[in-house]
Amino acid sequence: MAASWEQTTVEGELMRLYVSHPDGPGPYPGVVVIQHAPGVDKSIQETTERLASAGYVCVAPELYHRDPPDCRDDGLTRKARLRDVSVTKDVNAAVDFLKGHKLVDGGRLGIIGFCMGGRVVYLMAAANPGFKAAVKYYGGDIFVPWGEGPAPFTRTAEIHCPLLGHFGEDDKNPSPEDMRKLDAELTRLGKVHEFHSYPGAGHAFMNKYGDRYRAHADEASWPRTLEFFGRHLGKAAPTAAGPGGR
Repeated sequence: MAASWEQTTVEGELMRLYVSHPDGPGPYPGVVVIQHAPGVDKSIQETTERLASAGYVCVAPELYHRDPPDCRDDGLTRKARLRDVSVTKDVNAAVDFLKGHKLVDGGRLGIIGFCMGGRVVYLMAAANPGFKAAVKYYGGDIFVPWGEGPAPFTRTAEIHCPLLGHFGEDDKNPSPEDMRKLDAELTRLGKVHEFHSYPGAGHAFMNKYGDRYRAHADEASWPRTLEFFGRHLGKAAPTAAGPGGR
């Protein structure tokens, strides 16, 4: 497994990407990893590496790239400046990066996100038809828009790929009531999905560098995530990588 910082452009501006990939020739399925409020920190970087070790080429875009390089605002302040229209452009740029990568089968792309990234997953499952599977961990604020336009929840009818959701029973945002509301709407609209709730866990239970990390929820949810991606994205093909790419 190898990992490095790379970059792409969005509307003429540079956006950094943390990229991890397996050692073999591929082609592999690709997964976009969406950050939590602290950014593409050690926890998110290790998630890309964890997925790469399981056979996926992963890219985590820095959604705060529009802030100045010397920005010292905390994650929640930076998150509050994000807008759905710009986030969609950023994720689509990460998708294009994966499609151009020599190790990636561009027809087998997934997305996973944590906290605010789980919200972005729900949004992008509707906004980008290229995704074949989406995994959201405790994504809050799905019922409100960031900036102009509809909230992700309002776009539920547009969701086009299977969705896996992980929730903490002690979480306040999303709360168990939020989970039931999402489940009911997805069910009403005939969207393929599966939700799991973990007792004794609240928000951010996957962030092992935070005080809300819960090993039992991590150990129960991660195999489900890998099984879900394996079922919908498959494994690396036993052929050489296609032409082009990085």
